[in-house]
Amino acid sequence: MNWRNLLLLGCFAFTLIGSIEVLRAADERAAPAAEKEEPIDFNKARQLMQKRQRGDKLSAEEQAYLERAIAARKAQGGGPGGALTPKEQMGFKPLTEMSADDKYKDQDGGLYGGGKNTPPAEHQQAADAALAKIEPLNKEGKPADSGTIGFISISMSNATQEFARFKQVADADPEKSKKVTIVDCAQGGQAMAEWVDPKGPPWRVLEERLGKAGLTDEQVQIVWIKLANKGPRGDLAEHGKKLQSDTQAVIHNASARFPNLKLAYLSSRIYGGYAAGALNPEPYAYESAFVVRWLIQDQIKGDKALNHDATKGAVKAPVLLWGPYLWADGMKPRESDKLVYTREDLAGDGTHPSKSGMDKVAKVMLDFYKNDPLAKSWFVGK
Repeated sequence: MNWRNLLLLGCFAFTLIGSIEVLRAADERAAPAAEKEEPIDFNKARQLMQKRQRGDKLSAEEQAYLERAIAARKAQGGGPGGALTPKEQMGFKPLTEMSADDKYKDQDGGLYGGGKNTPPAEHQQAADAALAKIEPLNKEGKPADSGTIGFISISMSNATQEFARFKQVADADPEKSKKVTIVDCAQGGQAMAEWVDPKGPPWRVLEERLGKAGLTDEQVQIVWIKLANKGPRGDLAEHGKKLQSDTQAVIHNASARFPNLKLAYLSSRIYGGYAAGALNPEPYAYESAFVVRWLIQDQIKGDKALNHDATKGAVKAPVLLWGPYLWADGMKPRESDKLVYTREDLAGDGTHPSKSGMDKVAKVMLDFYKNDPLAKSWFVGK
């Protein structure tokens, strides 16, 4: 090969290497954009969603983060169970409208069973006795006219959204007793399973919130617990028993922590038929009502693990009662109050309530505590 050919070959090689370096530089300039995108923290995204639903303005950075999280969730099919088809109704009867003859998976109707929405006489008497003992307490838990009646929530994200809105409307209602102090202790991402450990994060946050509200453990006399677990699986017998076991542990924790706890109002979930993923869709949302009933029925039957009567042994629980029943079959109105849940009442994931959904739940809750015979004596005042 002569020197001319060598020179041409060298020029070609130099040009080729230069082109490769240009392409490599371009790749390196583009790569950081992808590398800088951190993994999405869906708890953070949920908090941003809640902030937006409250009407608070998001910064441009927060809005971009939320949109990226929503897009990622959609790409995942909304959750581990894949995409679901939203339904305007499921064809289930609200538990309050089921008779003793109606059956859902061998379960009959009525909040307390047998088609009845009021407790049996003996449990009614236990509830009345507990109600009679509720009075304003000072920070040491002693009766005091200047004291307060502590009413708190324990549960997950839906519950904190709903209870926080309920607190706003309740505190503004002139009929609500000024002696009642409402504190929202429910927390995003903290379902029943996360509250099982009495030293776990939810209880530490609860302690902080009580402190900020100026409420002591000794002043807490009423608790609202909304039953749900994340990503339930299997039939009612499977996921229901897990939820029952977890909730019973939560009740034990509350009873041990709050020495003057008298009543626990239990509620099941709102309509889940619009859910886009497996966080807690139907029929799990509907079926959580049967778990509430199982716990109350076990206490009525004298289960020692849920004993509320000191004359019968160690007290493990307050008196358990149904709180507001929040489920309605989507667009089909409930007979009692015509409650419906439209798609607009749920947020983008079809699981958490939107502002209109929170308003609806808050209204149902306020109506319950103001008017139910087993709540109004302490909530409105004697």
